Amino acid sequence: MHGNFSKALGGAVLSGVLLFGGGLQAAVFQNSAPDNTRANRDTSQPTADQGKNNMSDRDLEKNIRREVVKDKSLSTYGKNVKIVAQHGTVTLRGPVHSEDEKRAVEEHARKYAGDGHVNNEITVKGDRT
Repeated sequence: MHGNFSKALGGAVLSGVLLFGGGLQAAVFQNSAPDNTRANRDTSQPTADQGKNNMSDRDLEKNIRREVVKDKSLSTYGKNVKIVAQHGTVTLRGPVHSEDEKRAVEEHARKYAGDGHVNNEITVKGDRT
């Protein structure tokens, strides 16, 4: 009988730790904002929700995104750059780690949008170790 009580108490303590520990972890992550949060608040520049919903712009975004995600040389930052197409013109925004990443993402966009149809507003953080 005493063994069952110990197991039940241990299970209750473990459940509490998991329950409250997860809540603590969620609270910690909620307070740390992604690096481009400030850029997302800038309403003067195109954002994904402002992209036109016509087939050609959607296809343009989709094709560029596919190329960027397939590029194994890009970091997670590079793969998460915002790609917004409006009337055939593509705007790229967000942070990357290097000028090489910035150029690579732009080249993927130029492949589909063409020269003169890509606005590269990507910023270089330069903090990659």
